[in-house]
Amino acid sequence: MSSPDADDNPNKNMSNGDVLCPLAELDEYDFSKLLEKPRLLNIDRQSSLDERFLNELSIAMNPVLSCRDTDISLPRIYEPPEIISSPVGKRSGFNTPRSHTGFDAHPMVGEAWDALRRSLVYFRGQPVGTIAALDNSEENLNYDQVFVRDFVPSALAFLMNGEPEIVKNFILKTLRLQSWEKKIDRFQLGEGVMPASFKVLHDPVRNSETLIADFGESAIGRVAPVDSGFWWIILLRAYTKSTGDTSLAELPECQKGMRLILALCLSEGFDTFPTLLCADGCCMIDRRMGVYGYPIEIQALFFMALRCALLLLKQDNEGKEFIERIVKRLHALSYHMRSYFWLDFKQLNDIYRFKTEEYSHTAVNKFNVMPDSLPEWIFDFMPARGGYFIGNVSPARMDFRWFCLGNCIAILSSLATPEQSTAIMDLIESRWEELVGEMPLKVCYPAIETHEWRIVTGCDPKNTRWSYHNGGSWPVLLWLLAAACVKTGRPQIARRAIEIAEARLLKDQWPEYYDGKLGRYIGKQARKSQTWSIAGYLVAKMMLEDPSHLGMVSIEEDRQMKPILRRSNSWTL
Repeated sequence: MSSPDADDNPNKNMSNGDVLCPLAELDEYDFSKLLEKPRLLNIDRQSSLDERFLNELSIAMNPVLSCRDTDISLPRIYEPPEIISSPVGKRSGFNTPRSHTGFDAHPMVGEAWDALRRSLVYFRGQPVGTIAALDNSEENLNYDQVFVRDFVPSALAFLMNGEPEIVKNFILKTLRLQSWEKKIDRFQLGEGVMPASFKVLHDPVRNSETLIADFGESAIGRVAPVDSGFWWIILLRAYTKSTGDTSLAELPECQKGMRLILALCLSEGFDTFPTLLCADGCCMIDRRMGVYGYPIEIQALFFMALRCALLLLKQDNEGKEFIERIVKRLHALSYHMRSYFWLDFKQLNDIYRFKTEEYSHTAVNKFNVMPDSLPEWIFDFMPARGGYFIGNVSPARMDFRWFCLGNCIAILSSLATPEQSTAIMDLIESRWEELVGEMPLKVCYPAIETHEWRIVTGCDPKNTRWSYHNGGSWPVLLWLLAAACVKTGRPQIARRAIEIAEARLLKDQWPEYYDGKLGRYIGKQARKSQTWSIAGYLVAKMMLEDPSHLGMVSIEEDRQMKPILRRSNSWTL
């Protein structure tokens, strides 16, 4: 296995005749319209903030801008303040002028930036990522590595602060790692698999540095990361959206990297569902937690990555084939997820009254779910107003647990309709104690306990009830909540959560996660100085400070076309 070539040249431009594929305007029944006419990437930051949010922020809306070609016309919020970057390694604080919101920087912000910069990893003199945690213990395990998913909030923080170079370096280095031969126990992985993490090895004798990647062969459970490729595409789009620099995405290497990832997840086989079949431990829930099958986190990231790829792929001969496949998959995936993964009060009552052993196309209970399998907690948890995408749907099985990341990504990607997005926010407000408590936010709810815990987790001592992935509270999720709140015009929810976190995060030295039903205790095995806890806080703060940052991580749907759902619509009541 050879180390990747350090000669990355992101300045190669495509010919003038090449254009980027347009942003997919989400439509339940007519994704095919995207193939009729190519459109250039619109790099202007836009936001979906509703009038209520605009009034709250005291921001005057400018007249509606007409986007070029067939782009949707959306309200422009305000010109973002000029971003002032600082040299890497120096404290920046926010390093951005205060916006019109009157949002005061908390003293924690400067401390967070200092900690984030201390986590930077350098390869041949260039910053290429941030380590998972500044852990000085002897058993630092793999926390001294750069994880693809962990780096995303760090990357967003640097992009928002006007420092895109580290993000570009990271994108190019991981792209080179993707081209490595990947074998686990003599079995070769798919060509498009992105690494879970990498580390820089320093050889003081030869005075050289080498990158070493982990594709799952060193991970707990030996599971390859399905989400790494999706996060890579999402981050490439965030970089392009933030900087306006399309040359990186236009590189033949980046185009090929996207196509390899898409080839893996768009392959046709025996599966009759448009969702992506996955193993336990393939995402942020990186241990056995009963999320095998079609976990909401992967489906939402899959959907988001497909929409980002539509924006970034070139309309050349190789790109067009994938564009057509993406459009078809989005069409089916959006219908499937909105119809079968969505749960609200009315839908819960319908499932409660399901008949079983139904056949033919007229079946209502299409997955043959037994009403007796409904957990008791769900009846008290489900509010009269509100709803969410449940954890999993597969034959004879519905996982009714709440998963934060998947629902927030569903909002940001517009997998959730505007009505569903509002319902998710209503649920969070209605179930604040359960989902936020004393430290935001529950990675999933509720915890698995007793005999079920033994069976599902294999008696995993790290995943005991209300700990780690089994109902633990993860501060990194703050940035996802903040982005979802900005998009839905509910900033007060994010502010309240951030204020709770600010009371303890710095004092507790930025733990990885918290334990307990309310998240009152620092996780029993949580690492301190966890980088994505630090970066998640910074991104959440900057998102509220300057809502135009939302454009990096959010994709609008086509407001002119209202999706038609064949099942529960009670969120409109």
